[in-house]
Amino acid sequence: MAAGSAMMVSMDVRRAVSVDIPSAAATLAGAFHEDPAWSWVFVDPEARSAQMLALWTLFLEGSIGAGGVWMTPEAEAVTLWIPPGRPELAEPHAERMWPLFDELLAGDVSRATVVMEQFSSARPDAPDHWYLSLFGTRADCRGQGIGMGLLRHNLAVIDEAGEPAYLESTNATNLERYRSVGFVDHGEFTLPDGGPVVTTMWRDAR
Repeated sequence: MAAGSAMMVSMDVRRAVSVDIPSAAATLAGAFHEDPAWSWVFVDPEARSAQMLALWTLFLEGSIGAGGVWMTPEAEAVTLWIPPGRPELAEPHAERMWPLFDELLAGDVSRATVVMEQFSSARPDAPDHWYLSLFGTRADCRGQGIGMGLLRHNLAVIDEAGEPAYLESTNATNLERYRSVGFVDHGEFTLPDGGPVVTTMWRDAR
């Protein structure tokens, strides 16, 4: 059994279902409120919470049926994984993404376009892998190991399947956390106009 499997049996983790979407989206919106990349897209801090809540709700609605959304019992921490061979957002939800960006950003989607294109270009085409699209911990639960416990649980499941994993770290403060569970730096890109550096990371199959 792969490293981290003990966490899988000792920590209370479950796959999210549709009824969990509001609480999961709220956790993710709070976690990403000060994220360097997404605050670069959603520049108005007063509007940002509602904007992110709407966007992450769409992503969760488009992913929950694939079984890659995990959470702790009260959505203290949430992960959204895209299983191997699947798009990050499948139809019909994919066709709703750009109209939603247009609505949330009052028509100025230039920065959202840059972010989504950079993410897409940086992600490796092969081999097939699990893609950690979103990962967040509720503000009142940070610093307690809950988020990393959830991540270790997920990685134990992925390891048992013998599959690799990939993510983008949009916040440099998280790099050592990801390295501690076996991810290695894969590449990086810098968002324009004073935007942050985004580090891509890879974890081989175990």
